[in-house]
Amino acid sequence: MNFFEQTGKVALGSRLRMLTDKVTEDGKQIYKMYNIDMQPKWFPVFYSLSKGEEKTITEIAKSIGHSHPSVSKIIGEMLKKGYVQEKKDQMDGRKNIIVLSDLGIEILDKLEDQLIDVNAAVDEISKQTQNNLWEAIGEWEFLLEQKNLLRRVMEKKKEREGYKVEIINYEPKYQEAFKSLNEEWISTYFTMEETDYKALDNPQGYILDKGGYILVALYDGGPLGVCALIKMEDEEHDYELAKMAVSPKAQGKNIGFLLASAIVEKAKSLGASKLYLESNTILKPAINLYHKLGFQKIAGKPTPYTRCNIQMELLLD
Repeated sequence: MNFFEQTGKVALGSRLRMLTDKVTEDGKQIYKMYNIDMQPKWFPVFYSLSKGEEKTITEIAKSIGHSHPSVSKIIGEMLKKGYVQEKKDQMDGRKNIIVLSDLGIEILDKLEDQLIDVNAAVDEISKQTQNNLWEAIGEWEFLLEQKNLLRRVMEKKKEREGYKVEIINYEPKYQEAFKSLNEEWISTYFTMEETDYKALDNPQGYILDKGGYILVALYDGGPLGVCALIKMEDEEHDYELAKMAVSPKAQGKNIGFLLASAIVEKAKSLGASKLYLESNTILKPAINLYHKLGFQKIAGKPTPYTRCNIQMELLLD
């Protein structure tokens, strides 16, 4: 069993590099066979200039999908060979224009027979395979433009680690975690206030005995997140989502979303029609999470918190 059979798809990058190296090395030999003094990496630039157009390095980079520094380096190498010319744009003297030189045009003419034979060889390989590599590359490129591999792996990581999260009802043994987790984020960005201490020092009397609920997120058995559902006295809203806190150690584990989603479901199960919350726009991840759950900004109402500068609600009907 070879290396790639053992590692599987996680070695995709290494396998593609090996394939690229093989094709590139063959490409060097193919150019020699046709008596063309050229490096394979120059071909996209040659092709971009093949219609006789004058282009800036930026325009070339955009047309072939390469970075500006990469194209700039290739142009420098081609200038030394005498295959391209560089001149000032007549309309804008600040811009440098690149065009094929007479020698470059001669090389381009030599390429015609080579390209015919290379295309035929690639077609022959495609006919001998069950999967069309060329079309598959196009599909991969399209999908990775929509969402790159890094983002996809991040989502899978969150999904996998989310399976280790257990959302449970509050028990007295989690009072210290409820307080410390909230104190941690509040003290980091703001100052603890009187209403904070009322809720955190006595969650039983301030929240639970008044018809509220507290959920705790356990990760590998340890409490790393908490969130409260506080029964409100006003007629407009039934419950307030409050005292939501997730340990910095739990970053990237999707705990915040799972915890908030569980609180929303709890409110629905209680027959609530609206869910209310107060926050601060400096807490961008939290605000983004609330928007993701469907919360919308509403006009302000009296609040006991000086740090509150945004109020939101979620319609549950």
